[in-house]
Amino acid sequence: QVQLVESGGGLVQPGGSLRLSCVASGRIFGITGMGWYRQAPEKQRELVATISNGGGTYYGDSVKGRFTISRDSAKNTLYLQMNSLKPEDTAVYYCYAYALRPYWGQGTQVTVSS
Repeated sequence: QVQLVESGGGLVQPGGSLRLSCVASGRIFGITGMGWYRQAPEKQRELVATISNGGGTYYGDSVKGRFTISRDSAKNTLYLQMNSLKPEDTAVYYCYAYALRPYWGQGTQVTVSS
């Protein structure tokens, strides 16, 4: 089992920044990839960004150039730096890890509004 706990969400004005964190615990040695998804009200869950154990990254088109995913293996922590935030980035952001199957965190709310 892998446990994931997100933090860092909140209310921010358009154009602002936030950094999300996700701490992994449990059978973390089996993790082969991690990432972030988000889900806005009445919308499907959307892939935001992923990072492999080798450091390769992938970003959804809507966040390219604005968001950066990174991973600190020593701290078992995944990050998502979000810059130039827009109202359409408002959603619950979920951390996930893949270790033979996907594991999900509980989600953290990000609201972009003036």
